[in-house]
Amino acid sequence: MQIIKDKQLIDNTWSFVADDAEIGNSGDITVSLSRWEQQKSALQAHNGKVGIRLTSTDDTNLLADIKDRELVELDFPVFTDGRLFSHARLLRDLGYQGEIRAVGNYLADQVFYLNRVGVNAFQTKADLVPLVLKSLDDFSVKYQASSI
Repeated sequence: MQIIKDKQLIDNTWSFVADDAEIGNSGDITVSLSRWEQQKSALQAHNGKVGIRLTSTDDTNLLADIKDRELVELDFPVFTDGRLFSHARLLRDLGYQGEIRAVGNYLADQVFYLNRVGVNAFQTKADLVPLVLKSLDDFSVKYQASSI
């Protein structure tokens, strides 16, 4: 599967490992914040990169603890839940320099604004890729400051 990162189409080398699934021996993975908190030592010994998948209900006080991860995924449960916009902005305000990727149920209409708060990668259905790419350039004039 391909994703959009920094306005380019690239191959996705990461896979999400659900809380009830085995981690495996190698490969680049993302895990939930709760799993990260519970199994941090074991995950740090994983043979591959380990990223974090955030949900809108995750505690923002824990974001400082994950700012050394290479990937943070924002898992949108429904497009009407905008709390993950704040998570992205807080991560960038904390100095996070890695990839912030939107996954789940967000709308193409939200992509421009997600990018403005610090999201630089988007996982979407293959047929929506052209629309998401186009949405990154929806507006040429910006009235507010950006996180990127």
